[in-house]
Amino acid sequence: MERIEATSAELLVAALRAEGVTRVFGVPGEETLDLVEAMRAAGLPLVVTRSEQAAGIMAATVGRLTGRAGVALATLGPGATNLVTAAAYAQLGGFPALFVTGQKPLRGGAQGRFQTVDVVGALRPVTKLARTLASAAEVTARVHDAFRRAEDERPGAVLLELPDDVARERASVHASSRAHGASRPIVDERALWKARDLLAAAERPLLVVGEGASRGERVPRALRSLVERTGIPFVTTQMGKGVLDEADPLWLGTTATSSGDAVHAAIARADVVLVVGHDTTEKPPFLPRPGGPVLVHVGATSPGVDAVYAPDLELVGDLADAVTRLAAALPGPAVPSRLAPFEAVRARLLEHLAREEDDARFPIHPPRLVAEVRRAMPDDGIVCLDNGMYKLWFARSYRARAPRTLLLDNALATMGAGLPSAIAAKLVHPERKVVAVVGDGGLMMSVQELETAKRLGLDLTVLVVRDDGYGMIRWKQVEMALPDHAMTFGNPDFVRLAEAFGAEGHRLERASDLGPLLARTLRTPGIHLVDVPIDYEANHRILGDELRALGRACLAA
Repeated sequence: MERIEATSAELLVAALRAEGVTRVFGVPGEETLDLVEAMRAAGLPLVVTRSEQAAGIMAATVGRLTGRAGVALATLGPGATNLVTAAAYAQLGGFPALFVTGQKPLRGGAQGRFQTVDVVGALRPVTKLARTLASAAEVTARVHDAFRRAEDERPGAVLLELPDDVARERASVHASSRAHGASRPIVDERALWKARDLLAAAERPLLVVGEGASRGERVPRALRSLVERTGIPFVTTQMGKGVLDEADPLWLGTTATSSGDAVHAAIARADVVLVVGHDTTEKPPFLPRPGGPVLVHVGATSPGVDAVYAPDLELVGDLADAVTRLAAALPGPAVPSRLAPFEAVRARLLEHLAREEDDARFPIHPPRLVAEVRRAMPDDGIVCLDNGMYKLWFARSYRARAPRTLLLDNALATMGAGLPSAIAAKLVHPERKVVAVVGDGGLMMSVQELETAKRLGLDLTVLVVRDDGYGMIRWKQVEMALPDHAMTFGNPDFVRLAEAFGAEGHRLERASDLGPLLARTLRTPGIHLVDVPIDYEANHRILGDELRALGRACLAA
């Protein structure tokens, strides 16, 4: 193998290129200038963002969409500490990402402890791996190991810290090559046959699809084969939306609200529940125990012992292989259809979801908002949600048709993630329509990235769902019988703010205008920001008493 002599910075960039990295997101600093220069010389683009947190979320979104770790760069001190939230976002969400930070010289310096914090120590609790690169000779191996760690099940965040003096150190090493992914062990044969026997004998089997099933293309294909062969109805967790087509008549909804809703009524009615790709870092579905259905866990890793999720049988190993083998081992659909025990639940659920989706009231009501976005988006279009009350409405009502087309975060659930996620999604899939749905609270935590999107020349629609307050927490206050206190704030004129960033601003004035306006922004190049006033009265009415009444009716049916 060819040997090359280069600096640590150059070796790190060569390793990134060998891993297939096409861009790095970040905010440069003095201690990362050698790395930035090495990127320039190697032709590896640096997408300069306006905050390190946004850079980290963009890197995590690349990992989420591609399965290959996205990369974010920050300098030492405050630049590195600004990555903590993004690292937790990637780690809890299961999104592979590599974060690279600068640091003061490892072997002395002239500035004392100015801007010096223990970056590795600070990020170790929210990463799979955090280490300092101590010499040029180890850089290539450490980078490739970091990618392996980030991408191996369960995926997550890794950190490499490059001190200023180490960045300039030279070494003669073998040329860089991509790390090969590890093969997953296959599921134990005895456990597979036990699962087959349970499902074959079940009168009311149900499939629950989690976020882990959305990684790559093999698992969704295997699950489609399982559903087509067996006729087993399915529900999804919030982050599992779109793994299976939710227009399918076997879809029974999403676990998006509470244990008393219609979806959980279907789970309670089941006698065997096959749970694929779920772990408890995502807010879990409510699986009744004890005396509830038999739970069969299929995952790349064991869920461990947890008070809210305790499977009776675990199939641990390569997910796609396990689902494929299970589908082949099961008989075809029973007669009458396996959907029959759940048909009353499905009918009530669909009627409930369709209510008010054409409501003409203004400010717009959440069911109308979700319905208009669904009608406007092509099946492969990507909707990126920030975190707020609207996320629950999209999770329960937006029927995703393909994997990774509704990107929401139900693990860390941080505000400020929606716009950076949409920017990264558009860079990964420039040929597809991308819409960011963000609250006024979340937008003001990331609004500076409008400049990034404009500078990159992206075509992007941003819906700002405006209720002039922290709507989800206000809803929780009502649910807890607390007074409405400290949840209201003021907002800028979002149309003029968009124009200040060089985007086109739009102000929604009637609910009926949203559909045509979305169609226009999606076909017109450039950045479009739409101010969408929303009335969350339906939170308390539909997601409160009506939803609980629906759940009781479904259980009684």
